[in-house]
Amino acid sequence: MIIVNNVQKTFKLPIIKEGRFAGIRSLFTRGYIEKEAVKGVSFSIEQGDFVGYIGPNGAGKSTTIKMLTGILHPSAGEITIHGLSPQQDRRKVVRRLGVVFGQRSQLWWDLPTKDTFDILAAMYQIDEADKRKRLGELSELLGLDEFLETPARKLSLGQRMRADLAAALLHDPDILFLDEPTIGLDVTAKKNIRGFLNTLNQEFSKTILLTTHDMDDIEQLCKRVIVIEAGRISYDGSIHQLRDRIGLPTIMRVSYVGQVHVPKWTAAEFPFQIEEYGKDYLTIHCNRQEIKPMDVLRIVSEWGEMDDVHMKEPEFEDIVHRIPAQYA
Repeated sequence: MIIVNNVQKTFKLPIIKEGRFAGIRSLFTRGYIEKEAVKGVSFSIEQGDFVGYIGPNGAGKSTTIKMLTGILHPSAGEITIHGLSPQQDRRKVVRRLGVVFGQRSQLWWDLPTKDTFDILAAMYQIDEADKRKRLGELSELLGLDEFLETPARKLSLGQRMRADLAAALLHDPDILFLDEPTIGLDVTAKKNIRGFLNTLNQEFSKTILLTTHDMDDIEQLCKRVIVIEAGRISYDGSIHQLRDRIGLPTIMRVSYVGQVHVPKWTAAEFPFQIEEYGKDYLTIHCNRQEIKPMDVLRIVSEWGEMDDVHMKEPEFEDIVHRIPAQYA
């Protein structure tokens, strides 16, 4: 459905001159430097996929999204969506796309929300019956009725995001590009948006590409994650595979009924680390590629009578931060 083949994007940035009369000198001679924002990115996305596209600020996420939607033109490489170029066949492609930029709304600021939907329906040439049907379905899923008469400028952030999602879906696209859709939302609003996006993907087979800095979005929604770092793809696969390949430790805290007796041992003998221990507890880090957690528990059970075990996976942010060092 979506094919990105060796895409590059270079921006030409003016050199800011310094010193006296710098502004005047810039009128006559102006230098430029080139910055590569995206460097040979390639991936493909199939119908019904829910893909997280993540990376640090400035990695090239938003630039990629803008090229996918036809807003920007690649400096090199090729993008096709349903076999069409977003740049050369933009009118045909955008009818298949819904786009939400979390920091930029497509709602008319001073108009009631329903008027924005009317304008968008006219732009996409949606007839009145279809518009009413789709708005009814979206209202049921997103709870739009409570603010349809409210101007966009008076909406809360959560209401605005729900309205933006409805606006992006009004023409019933089969592909949805989301750039930071939960940014700034409270816990309840994020939960509602995630539930809606999961419904779109699971029940309506919408293909979704999501960029976000919220790792809960990625872990709760995405079947696949693509990581971009400094304009290059550093990982493409499942979250579980990423955890395994990076090898971050599983963290185990073991409590004992009485005193724990830790024998003298070496890393060669037991491939796990004791990070902390006290009179009646241990905190252990183990790499599941080297030893299974149950094998760790079998060993430490010999050091005292175990009372409780608490296991915790590493934070996903820690995984992302370690990717460039190993795969970039």
